[in-house]
Amino acid sequence: MECNKDRNSQYCNCSYPCSKHAVCCDCLHYHRRMGELPACYFPDNAEKTYDRSIDYFISLWEKDRGSWLN
Repeated sequence: MECNKDRNSQYCNCSYPCSKHAVCCDCLHYHRRMGELPACYFPDNAEKTYDRSIDYFISLWEKDRGSWLN
């Protein structure tokens, strides 16, 4: 399967400059190894903190049940 980086860029809200930007398979593998979630799981204002921890995601979810996904 070939990565569609151009299409992925439409949905990638990551503001951290790295080689994995919009290369979802590499990004997911990296964050999984780190015990984290990728930026696309977070609302834009939370993404900018660069806190990709699962605990942070859960705290955001508990606060507003993922309203940023709508």
